[in-house]
Order: sequence, then C-alpha cells, then structure tokens
Amino acid sequence: GAAVNTVQIDGVVHEFSTVDGVVEDVTQIILNLKKVVLAIDSDDERSLEIDIQGPADVTAADLQGGADVEVLNPDLHIATVAAGKSLHMTVTAVKGRGYTSADENKKLRDEMPIGVLAVDSIYTPIERVNYQVENTRIGARDDYDKLTFDIWTNGSIKPSDALSLGAKILAEHLGLFMDISPVAAEASVMVEAEPVAASASDSAPIEDLDLSVRSYNCLKRAGINTIVE
Repeated sequence: GAAVNTVQIDGVVHEFSTVDGVVEDVTQIILNLKKVVLAIDSDDERSLEIDIQGPADVTAADLQGGADVEVLNPDLHIATVAAGKSLHMTVTAVKGRGYTSADENKKLRDEMPIGVLAVDSIYTPIERVNYQVENTRIGARDDYDKLTFDIWTNGSIKPSDALSLGAKILAEHLGLFMDISPVAAEASVMVEAEPVAASASDSAPIEDLDLSVRSYNCLKRAGINTIVE
C-alpha cells in the first residue's frame, strides 16, 4: 500500500503546536493524515500539497499531487479552517509494506529540516479478515471441509487480489523448506480427485424417502423428483 510519511505545515515547528485559525491541533491533523488512503503508480516518494483559504472544511480531496497519485477516500476530514485564515501544508507519501513508525521514517532520511514532521505510516490495505470452516457435501460424502474468507480492505486493493497475493507470499516463504529434503520434491500432494460415481440410490425417486407431506409437496413443486436432484 501507500501512506503519508512526513508533513510540513506553515508556521509549525513541532507536533505539539497549534495552527492559527485551525480548529484541530497538529497532533489531530497528523492522526487524520494517517488515515488517508492513497494509490501511487510509482516506487518513488511523492509530494502533495494543501493550500486552502478559510472558511473551509479541509478533506483528503484537497490534497493536490501528480497524475500518478490518487486519493481513494477523498471525503476524509483533515482540518477545519476559520474565516479569514489559511492552511498550507506539504505531505510526502511513498509505497511500503506493513507499518513504519515515525521514528523509523525519520531514520530513513539523511536529514529532517526544521518543521518537517515524521508520521507513522500504515501501509497495509487490509482492515479485517475472518474465516470460517464448514462441513460440506460432495456427492454422497459429507465429510469435506469448506473454507470461506471474509476480507475487508481500505479500497486500494480488491479482496480477491489481496488473497491471491497473500497466498503467493506464504507459498514462497514455505518453499524455502522444500529443499531441506528430497522427499518433498518426489511427493505428490495435490492430486486431482476422481469423479464420484453415481450410486443406484441417487436415481431413486423421492417417494422412497420418509418425507413429510409438506416437504414432499415442496420438492415436487420445485421440479425435484429424484434423490440426486
């Protein structure tokens, strides 16, 4: 993902400052900037600016950058500017993985000019993941497992893409252990399942089942006449 890693606000020298004419203090503005979801079509650091005259409700949509930077949650509130006041800030953003603290972002730079504040960068686009294992039936067997994933993202990646990428990362990491023993290279693990042959009972009529009158009538109305159906 991509995230903000530094911010510079006119008239501000440290994160415990206040900005004249702005309701939020610098700490709150930084917390809001950490929630900005970006898509950057480059591996290089990108710069974005906000230059607003009050009165104004400043949102992520006011971040102006190059054509290779897209703000995916433009309605996110950043600050409130009073009438007759202005707010000018410059933020930098970069692509990354996982989480980088403000201290780490500061160390990654050769120098930090006075007034440039490092920001915690939350790169992961995954907000929440849930999974469920259920019994499922295939043919006459009902002892199979079905795995269902529920994946929520911040919009910078599709859940299906996140699942595929996560599986690729896991497979490549576990692949390092395959070379420990030649047994793994020769073993067949994933094999194609043989088709399940239909049994004679599958084609039997539903009359052979001990169904209630209501259940029987419902199946008949749905056009279900045999057990296999």
